[in-house]
Order: sequence, then structure tokens, then C-alpha cells
Amino acid sequence: MNLEEYFARTGYKGSLEKQDLETLTDIFQHHIRAVPFENLSIHCGEKITLELEHVYNKIVRRKRGGWCMENNQLLGWVLKRLGYDASFLGAYVFNPHQNAYATIMTHLLVKVAIDGKDYIVDGGFGVSYQMWQPMELVSGKDQPQAPGIFRFTEKNAIWYLEKMRRKQYIPNQNFSNSDLLEKKECRKVYMFSLEPRTVEDFRFQCTYLQTSPDSLFTKKSICTLQTTDGFRALIGWTLTETTYNYKENMDLVEFVNLEDEEVEKNLKEKFNITLDRKLVPINVKGFYTI
Repeated sequence: MNLEEYFARTGYKGSLEKQDLETLTDIFQHHIRAVPFENLSIHCGEKITLELEHVYNKIVRRKRGGWCMENNQLLGWVLKRLGYDASFLGAYVFNPHQNAYATIMTHLLVKVAIDGKDYIVDGGFGVSYQMWQPMELVSGKDQPQAPGIFRFTEKNAIWYLEKMRRKQYIPNQNFSNSDLLEKKECRKVYMFSLEPRTVEDFRFQCTYLQTSPDSLFTKKSICTLQTTDGFRALIGWTLTETTYNYKENMDLVEFVNLEDEEVEKNLKEKFNITLDRKLVPINVKGFYTI
């Protein structure tokens, strides 16, 4: 495990000496545009484990992606090795179909302190809720980014993240009522406290999320990757490509359904992923929005 190999994976060629916000943002953006958020291991007979060496080999050497516990663990390791004051937090993800936050802490994220200010760095959420820049941990302040306007609010030592999106233009009207489309313009994302966490705090969740029939991740095969102007996602057999603000205050959302034989071809061409085992796509209705 070494930083040079990781940066070759993400394509980052900037400074390794500065621990400032600009450098952090650059490293972070290279990560989310090179490393997909994906759970494909669950649907091709592989087990997801949280040992750092396994995560490193999977993402860096095998050029795969991962979910939050993999992506953010690797990102946290990189930042600590570079000298950043980085630590892990745990979040409870909002379920729009139940209109409630999860009762299990399933989301791992990174907190970074720079010059007396705290920032949240989360490279493991995917789709349109993936932040593109570290977010200052301050309550009630709109933080506009390319994906939309993010905002933290704090109440009784609990922090809440929400995102406001633009209008959406869907050229293929067959998908205008897709359950994958987020219908609300303001969406709750997750809640968290500032209690420091370790990877050990997520062992049970890692097993639960990849085995429980109630888990989102057993109900859908997901692969998403941020691009320079939006993101693409393959959920089951449905390929989505979103371009942010392609017209004034309007995102372009393009859908296409793939045939079985097109799925792995698109994984290679659109996400640079080649699987070792046969993928069995799945997309149970509901449970996930982009």
C-alpha cells in the first residue's frame, strides 16, 4: 500500500506537501471521478470486507469501486498519510419511501480539520447526493456546488444534511415517472453526530447490508460515477447519465434500459470496471432515487 499507487489510480498529480482546503478539494474530486460508488460484489458472489488492505487492493489494484465503508475508509487513510487531521464519523441515512432516518448507523464519512475549521468529506454516497467539494461544518449555511445546494443544520448536537436540486429535463418521457427519479426539490440525505467512530463500529452493518433481504443493497445492483459535468449510474439494467445545469437551472437526465449482454460492456466503457465474476443485475422497485 502506497500513496503513489493510489494517486496513479485517481490521476491526481498535484501537491503532496500542502494540507490546505484547495489541495484537499483536488484530491477529493479526483477520487470521486475515478472510483465508482458501487455494490456489485454483492451481485456477483463476492464478499465485501472492511480490512484496509482488502479495500486498497480492490479499489487501487483491481480498479473497482466500493460503498461508503470502502471509499471513505481509503480516502481517510490517504488524508491521514498526507498529514491531514482526519477522523471518521457515522451517519443515519434518510429513507424517502419511509420518510424517516434509518435506525442503524450505516454510513461512514470523514471529518477533516483545517486551520481551525471542520469539513465533511464524503466520497461514498453516489448519484446526485454526492458532494463535489468538502463541506464546511457550519449550521444553516447554503453551500452551492455543481450538483446543487447542500446545507447542514444542527439541532441538539445532531447534524442534518439536505440537498436542493434543480429542475430536471427528461428527454425520454417513458422514464418521466421512473421510481429512480427524485420527485422532491429538497431532499434530506442523512444525520450524524460528531462522536468519533472507527471502522470496527461498522462490522455488523457491513454484513447486514450485503445479506439482509431488507437492505437496499441486496435489492439493487448499483454502480455510479461522478463526471466533470454530472454523473452516470447503472442501477439494475437502467443506465442514467445526468448533466448538471445544461440549461439555466435545469439538469438533463437521460435514461436507457440495457439488455443483459450490454450490462458488462457498459460497466467497462462507462465506469472502467471489469468484474472477475458474472454479475446478476437486480432492480427491485422503489428504495433508491437519483
